[in-house]
Amino acid sequence: MTRKTDMNQEYDVIIAGAGPVGCLMAERFAADLNWKVLLIDKRNHVAGNCFDTDHESGLMIHRYGPHYFRSNNKALIEYLSQFTDWIPGNYIVKSSTNGELYPFPINLLTLGQFFKIADLDAESAQKLLEEKREKIDQPANSEEFVLSRVGKEMYEAFYLGYTLKQWSIHPKDLAPSVCGRIPVRLNKDERYVDHEYQLTPAKGFTAMFQKMVEHPNIDLQLETDYDAVKNKIKATKATIYTGPIDEYFDCQLGKLPWRSLEFDFVEKNVAFEQPCVQINYPNDHDYTRTVEIKHVTGQVHPKTVISYEYPKAEGDPYYPIPMEKNQQLYLQYKKLADQETADHNVYFCGRLAEYKYYNTDEVLELALKTFEKIKTQHGH
Repeated sequence: MTRKTDMNQEYDVIIAGAGPVGCLMAERFAADLNWKVLLIDKRNHVAGNCFDTDHESGLMIHRYGPHYFRSNNKALIEYLSQFTDWIPGNYIVKSSTNGELYPFPINLLTLGQFFKIADLDAESAQKLLEEKREKIDQPANSEEFVLSRVGKEMYEAFYLGYTLKQWSIHPKDLAPSVCGRIPVRLNKDERYVDHEYQLTPAKGFTAMFQKMVEHPNIDLQLETDYDAVKNKIKATKATIYTGPIDEYFDCQLGKLPWRSLEFDFVEKNVAFEQPCVQINYPNDHDYTRTVEIKHVTGQVHPKTVISYEYPKAEGDPYYPIPMEKNQQLYLQYKKLADQETADHNVYFCGRLAEYKYYNTDEVLELALKTFEKIKTQHGH
């Protein structure tokens, strides 16, 4: 699939990064505009952090953490369906605290189990939360946000320890949005998310993205850093940059901080070890969660693989750290990026390039919008 790049070849567009954004935009430029595309990535595979691959056991694993694809966007599903068949996404998460497994995000079942109250309904649960929650009208940080919704007992049982492990920062020093992403439901819906479409690619994410870039107009060059080509090959129409925005500018204003992750994949000699795909450990162990992705991939196999996830300060960038000073530094880089777009048609798109956490569906929608914008400006 990888074709050796001809340094004398002229390309309409160069795309740095063959993750979800890069693959989708490469396909659109190639198929919709008939542009000649050079797609590069410093890793040895496409799909970015969505990369899934076969473990030595023969089971598929999500190499960079679990990806639970969901969307409310029917048009996005129809577009992606050109490149994959789907199976239902079985996304059930539990949280281990006080020696018990609780449904998570918090719902009526969690509340009933935690407070030892039978037959909670939406009305009685709302009343219970009113009694438990702290009256904070405008939460200024994640701690205040959670306290204002579920109170101190649940905050300490489910959120505090997990947040400290995940970020190595106290929730009172993190933006409200960090814990605000997790809903509290007054129903018995145990699914991790409540989107209309909860699907996973039948043969995996890697297969879907590989099919996306199998177009004669796309030259794919893996194990290639953008720095290695940026001064040798010029794009005649546009450049898409999906890497860390500070690195594009040689970190001239300072380095943007990220949280990283390390994964330990352990083969187990049983068909299933967990009752669901993910178990969070807010208060026990050094790892934050264990993932048995076999619940999602639907593979039939006598063995299973558990992934243990350890947050760390150094390593590949996974999560932008949501603190005000980091956002201010990003905004300074964004000014430089906007100038680069205006002067040289370089477009910055995606989680690393925008210092923002996106789910997979969100980042694919963003890529489509960016493509349409470029098409309007340069496509005719």
